[in-house]
Amino acid sequence: MRRLRNVKIVATLGPASETYDMIRGLHEAGADVFRLNMSHGSHDEIREKHRIIRQVEKDLQSPIAILADLQGPKLRVGVFANGEEELVEGAKFRLDLDEAEGDITRVCLPHPEIFAALEAGSNLLVNDGKIRLKVDACGDDYADCSVTIGGTISNRKGVNVPDVVLPLAALSEKDRDDLEFVCGLGVDWLALSFVQRPEDVEEARGLAQGRAAILSKIEKPAAVESFGEILKASDGIMVARGDLGVELPVSAVPPIQKRLVRKCRQAAKPVIVATQMLESMIESPMPTRAEVSDVATAIYEGADAIMLSAESAAGQYPVEAVTTMNDVAVEVESDPTYREIIEASRSAPRSTVADAIVSAAREIAETTEVAAICCFSQSGTTALLIARERPRVPIIAMTSLRGTSRRLALSWGTNCVIVSDVSRFKMAVVASARAARDLGYATNDDQIVVTAGLPFNVPGTTNILRVAPCEERLIFNMEEE
Repeated sequence: MRRLRNVKIVATLGPASETYDMIRGLHEAGADVFRLNMSHGSHDEIREKHRIIRQVEKDLQSPIAILADLQGPKLRVGVFANGEEELVEGAKFRLDLDEAEGDITRVCLPHPEIFAALEAGSNLLVNDGKIRLKVDACGDDYADCSVTIGGTISNRKGVNVPDVVLPLAALSEKDRDDLEFVCGLGVDWLALSFVQRPEDVEEARGLAQGRAAILSKIEKPAAVESFGEILKASDGIMVARGDLGVELPVSAVPPIQKRLVRKCRQAAKPVIVATQMLESMIESPMPTRAEVSDVATAIYEGADAIMLSAESAAGQYPVEAVTTMNDVAVEVESDPTYREIIEASRSAPRSTVADAIVSAAREIAETTEVAAICCFSQSGTTALLIARERPRVPIIAMTSLRGTSRRLALSWGTNCVIVSDVSRFKMAVVASARAARDLGYATNDDQIVVTAGLPFNVPGTTNILRVAPCEERLIFNMEEE
């Protein structure tokens, strides 16, 4: 399904978007990737959504990526005798391991690992940061705190600990079960929550065993500090601005977003900008102007994808939200300023043959009359390198592996085509020319750039480039030679 923009759209599925007609409608409106939130829904419900997505993919003959978002460890307080209490600024409040019901002076925090990591002066954020506690004194089973920002605290509200690296694995027992389940289903991407260190990513990779690509969610200050190592260990990144904006000052999030997006582009790894992008569309058919500007900013930065959460999962206007994102993307990418920003922020050439080939492909496409860049890529690496260049012409990724075509649905500007295995570069050129014409990216009078690696079907061997005609007569002659 041809898109008129390069940035990809991720839509979260939920109660508002679980039928065949709705999921198909979301894809036709512009959703390239569907997110399955493992924090909600049983395995049977997730299995059914997965089945429907694959049916839509089959019916529309359009590769769709499925992203399973693992919940991660959830840190929550216990319960209160009265259900809730009102904490006022300046009051004293204790967190401890005592399972007795809480009151105005204390509540259980059933996470000894938190107490082991706390120090005097550490901050604890409760209920998405609406309540802030400062640790005055702490031990192995308690933390005596002062309330610096008051509010209503109630049963099982979440707790964030921004100041320390917690001795917690990114994968809980539930996550391990969910990971095995969704890998068995055949999802394409695994989003890993609560990442603090590269070892968290390696643990998930070991469990996935190549069945899905690993995407790290950056939502902890520790992850921002260790981002270089986490990026190297990951296949992709999600800038999860919700939790990031709780644990860090909200004013710090925009520059962090810009830095992370640029680093991902330099590394040729897909990056999603997520959380509250069109939040008002949960209840309104129209977004706010600020939300539209937020979406546009992520596109101007060159993000590979932008994501809808509750807007498409539980909102009243899921298709309208996807349509809005699509329309904003088309408008932004047609703005001459967009190309100026994208090209000004392009990274310097690398030192490998593959880097040189894709850089040359982009330069040829920009200086001559070339309609598209076609690449043969079994692992998807070549397509990602071309996407890093952010060329002005469409990218057509040719692969015989359906899994590769699905994973690349998350990558900027990449349009995937399933082809039969080829053993000669001449036949790769023929297949590319026909695909470009069939998809409407080129006409009989156009030329395309074709890249591939010899020998074929060996990852990491991109070493050849050709400018080829799309004229049917010339293609026929090549087949006959």
